[in-house]
Amino acid sequence: MAYWLMKSNPKFFGIDDLQRLGTDSWDGVRNYRARNFMRDDMKVGDKVFFYHSSAKPSGVAGIMSVSKAGYPDPTQFHPEHRHYDPIATEDTPRWYMVDLTFEQAFTDVLPLSELKFLPALEDSLLLRKGCQQLTVIPLAPKHWRTIMDMADTLDLLGDQNQFLP
Repeated sequence: MAYWLMKSNPKFFGIDDLQRLGTDSWDGVRNYRARNFMRDDMKVGDKVFFYHSSAKPSGVAGIMSVSKAGYPDPTQFHPEHRHYDPIATEDTPRWYMVDLTFEQAFTDVLPLSELKFLPALEDSLLLRKGCQQLTVIPLAPKHWRTIMDMADTLDLLGDQNQFLP
């Protein structure tokens, strides 16, 4: 199993939306590095932190899991869609997505401002300059454990702690 962090602006789609739907596709990613992660590396069963970006505060809002591995994002093929890509064809898709299933919402957002002070995250892509704009970020197991430990310490897991290592 691998670990990930995926970002979304909660004004458009947040952890509460995923909780209501249960499972949804993560479409519209238009960054090649993030696309490659979804297309080549994300597997069914991988655990993912749902990160609220462009929010006050920005931070980890909950946990989801990959329920369908990378497949072509159909929004790239529809001219009327805001994620349309005129170069993409069904034979040669450019953009991929995964399906994600809700696991748990934290009782409050674990803010990035708190995560920045954790020495164990210093080498993570989440905190690395130039990578902050990535919407899909791989996490080492130690990064996952560090974030989960902090969420547990701050009592953000509620009564559910089945995701602790």
